[in-house]
Amino acid sequence: MCLKSSMGVEAADAIVRQQAGLIKAKEKYVKLHDEMVTRELEIIGQKQAGSLCLVDVANYLLATSSVKYGALLDALQRHYVAVQRSKTYKILFHTAQPAHVIMIAAVLCVMSALVPTTERVNAAGHPHSRTTSFIYLASFVMHVGAQIWMTFVSGLSLYFALPRHTFGEVQRVLFPRYFTLNACLSLTTLLIFVKHHPAHTWDTEVAIQVGGMSGAFFLELLIRLYLTPPLLHLIVQKNTLERAAGVGNEIGRHNPGPLKHCPHYLKIHAAFRRVHVCIAMGNMLTMACTVLHLHYIASKLCVL
Repeated sequence: MCLKSSMGVEAADAIVRQQAGLIKAKEKYVKLHDEMVTRELEIIGQKQAGSLCLVDVANYLLATSSVKYGALLDALQRHYVAVQRSKTYKILFHTAQPAHVIMIAAVLCVMSALVPTTERVNAAGHPHSRTTSFIYLASFVMHVGAQIWMTFVSGLSLYFALPRHTFGEVQRVLFPRYFTLNACLSLTTLLIFVKHHPAHTWDTEVAIQVGGMSGAFFLELLIRLYLTPPLLHLIVQKNTLERAAGVGNEIGRHNPGPLKHCPHYLKIHAAFRRVHVCIAMGNMLTMACTVLHLHYIASKLCVL
């Protein structure tokens, strides 16, 4: 009995020791697991803190730049209002004579560029500078992009998305800037092209290009100087009458309402449509000229 009892006690002790070893091993692995999880959480926290810092910096830069840009626009607007009150501005923009002067100056500028001189003849064989080529391509690409965006994207999208009076106010702002920008870009493209293609080197293809670019420039300048101001004036008159009659908030259509029997309104509306159609036709002709020059440039590409 004593031998059996001692053997049972030893077996129980072995089992206890084995269980104690398993418990220690489990505690060891649990501790290692907790340390690994803690390290991973610390790494994730550091990454999130870094990303949050970047987001905060980006938000701060965006807010600061927006405030600075707004302040700059306010300063420019105050300066522009002050200039509008001057006599010089009224003489230049409220009378027809400055438009005639600008048109005459534009004609003289283009004619002087087309007339061959000894300097242009000598420079005809010189290689083109990279800066000049960059300005030439940039002006032409911006011209084509502005035409496509204004004609097929901005105009149609806003007409079918905004009330008619709101669309008219947007067009009042965009029209002068659009044709002014296009005229400047057309002139830049024309002058650089003529500089590297003097008149004595022209063949039929180059002459057609010069004629097309010249036509686009003069059409855009003509629209800006002689057609855009009357159009804006007619928009103001027409919108004033429509607001008084409670119409003009329809989208994508024209509904004169009670004004359809008003002779004065019908006369203003007919004049508006006539001027607007002339501007639209002129814009399409200038687009045809730019597409013609785009085809010419595509035929001369050597990078493809």
